[in-house]
Amino acid sequence: MDPIGQHGKGLDFSCRGQRALVTGAASGIGRVIAEALLDAQAQVYVCDVSAEALAECEQALPGVRTARADVSDAGQVDAMFARIAEDFGGLDILVNNAGVTGPVGPIEDNDPAQWERNMQVNVNGMFYCTRRAVPMLKQAGGGAIVNTSSVAGRMGYPGRAGYAASKWGVVGLTRSLSAELGPHNIRVNAVLPGTVEGERHERLYAERAKRQNMTFQEAEALYTTQVALRRFVTPRDIAAAVVFLCSPAARNISGQALGVCGDVQYMR
Repeated sequence: MDPIGQHGKGLDFSCRGQRALVTGAASGIGRVIAEALLDAQAQVYVCDVSAEALAECEQALPGVRTARADVSDAGQVDAMFARIAEDFGGLDILVNNAGVTGPVGPIEDNDPAQWERNMQVNVNGMFYCTRRAVPMLKQAGGGAIVNTSSVAGRMGYPGRAGYAASKWGVVGLTRSLSAELGPHNIRVNAVLPGTVEGERHERLYAERAKRQNMTFQEAEALYTTQVALRRFVTPRDIAAAVVFLCSPAARNISGQALGVCGDVQYMR
């Protein structure tokens, strides 16, 4: 069925019956993405490193399935996909959302261990999950992969070089996989959030305020002036973009790095 419908009516933004995995999704942005996919009538598997957060997620979201896994560990990822194959019998959607912030500050002060962890989760984790998901998507006759990058994946980010490097890597992986997997009817896109309301970015404001000898409010205002719309995005904004990219309405969208940022003009 044409998802557009006659005269543009009846747009299909649902994910009805689709089997989805969202990584790093027991809390934060990933949790909201999982909720949105459930609302779009998908079956959803959630993975996270926190057993406590997963237990709370199971209680709050009836019907969701969970697996404790660190995506930077290939063995744990393999075990998770074995469970998904047993429980779901396959996969139609992969949302590679798990990520860490990485080291903050001048490059000469970056802790090598934090740098390595940043790359292991943000880049290696996507590889480990994608390599296991692709055979399932091919078997299903196609599907969608959405990778969480960042506005830092399209511009420089002083004081956050490791994070930016990893998120540029996500965009490169996305565009390469789109070309590779397109013939198998697998669409691959990335979403690039800007400054997102919530505790994670509040910690960044506090860190910047401390480094630059300013108040928390001054640091927050500094981030706001970098955005054309002069406001931050919400997790729901990001989730809406992910559901759209997974839905039949986006059936011809692939290889794109979609900014969900209010048009960030620069980063400092």
